[in-house]
Amino acid sequence: MNELVKQEQGFLALLKEISILNEVDALLGWDALTGMPEASTPQRSEVTSYIAGLAFEKSVSSEMVHYLTFLTQHLSELNPDTQKMVEKVQKEYDLNHKIPQTDYQEFIKVISQADSAWRKARVAKDFNLFKPSLTKIIDFEKQFIGYWKKDEKTPYDVLLNQYEPGMTVEILDQVFGELRAGIQEILAKIKAKGKIPQTDFLSRYMSIENQRKFSIAVIKKMGYRFEAGRLDDTTHPFMESMNRNDARITTRWDEYNAKMAIFGIIHEAGHGIYEQNIAERFDYTPLKGGVSMGIHESQSLFYEIVMGSDRDFWQDNYKLLQSYAEGKLDDIDFDTFYKGLHETKSSLIRIEADTLTYPLHIIIRYEIEKLIFNEDAAIEDLPELWNQKYQEYLGITPDNDAVGILQDVHWSGGSFGYFPSYALGFMYAAQLQQAMKKDLDLPSIYATGDYEAIRQWLTEHIHQFGSSKEPNELILAATGEALTPKYLLELQDKIYQEVYDY
Repeated sequence: MNELVKQEQGFLALLKEISILNEVDALLGWDALTGMPEASTPQRSEVTSYIAGLAFEKSVSSEMVHYLTFLTQHLSELNPDTQKMVEKVQKEYDLNHKIPQTDYQEFIKVISQADSAWRKARVAKDFNLFKPSLTKIIDFEKQFIGYWKKDEKTPYDVLLNQYEPGMTVEILDQVFGELRAGIQEILAKIKAKGKIPQTDFLSRYMSIENQRKFSIAVIKKMGYRFEAGRLDDTTHPFMESMNRNDARITTRWDEYNAKMAIFGIIHEAGHGIYEQNIAERFDYTPLKGGVSMGIHESQSLFYEIVMGSDRDFWQDNYKLLQSYAEGKLDDIDFDTFYKGLHETKSSLIRIEADTLTYPLHIIIRYEIEKLIFNEDAAIEDLPELWNQKYQEYLGITPDNDAVGILQDVHWSGGSFGYFPSYALGFMYAAQLQQAMKKDLDLPSIYATGDYEAIRQWLTEHIHQFGSSKEPNELILAATGEALTPKYLLELQDKIYQEVYDY
């Protein structure tokens, strides 16, 4: 065995150790959000802090430094996958090795305990119960930005780059400005000429069990494999992937709002389908997961909104929905159902927003996060800032913190810079559909009830690559264009013109 092969094998073995520890951490996190007894929160925070600390220690160890130093000197002699792993791990090492391990472990402990504080605050509708935890998290994030910052223009650019490599405030301000203006133009057409659809049937009773059965039937057609996943209940829907053979999804239920759970399950299944179809050769390596949160959200939003807003998709699934509604929708014809499903109106809850106004919810969060990190907005002012933004963008004001600033789980996990990924993913998804239509006859595929060709197209162009390609590289190769809001706005105009007859 020559020295290069020996060093490469040692490097891959160390990456596998780290990957296994991260899988344990992910499993602990899933359990904490789905079934862990509340009283065990302090002990669980100790366990997760210890496991995450071990993974962190290995990632910045002298052993890792040795492998990176040697393999970087022989980069051109390595296969492309290993080259990418070395580059990715080197980038992460450069980001993290300056952070004291004790600080990192304390940060993990804080976010582990913050979830419980967030849930209690939501129940009490009182931001002040979450404020101490959030303050600690933001203080840690600001400290870490000091370690991470290289040539980024603003502190928030540093956080954006964690979730969407290469993304900046400058780019987002321009793209989000175009997106917001386009949405407001469509809303103006609806207000001036639109015919309001019937929607009362959307609040009719449908049992949780039947919502579950319908949703499972639909996501199986989409390509979600239950032999490599499962569906559980939680406060805030999410997908947790331990590996490509264990990508779990969750949802929350309301017997008088089946739309919320059904679309939530479809959304999380989109994340799961991505993870389940990453190439096997990336197992136990840093390339085994999705490349960025924007690309990840492009997959969940493709299934939830692009596919889930398609008239042909619902023509295939409406009779099945009626059967599980047990007569509650028998008096509603398909056209009435489809139009009602796509009513647009201002709402307070992001995950319950219609497809047209959804990006505005993301832009609000983006602007508040910018204020926190670029302008040092005071923590105690955040609820009022949130309420002001909702009044400005959507014309409504939350009447309590649970439907306002406490509605999302992301900040309790330290996920600042994540929210823009949803809007980026929405734009990516519309752009991918535009390219997909050149290769596939989508109406014919929906008519068959077998969506495997769609899953295969996405796997060929996105899923299989894991993190081995950059987001802009994937989108350019798949669509022939860089990111643009054009196709999303065209899609929205088409949908709402049909629904509101303007």
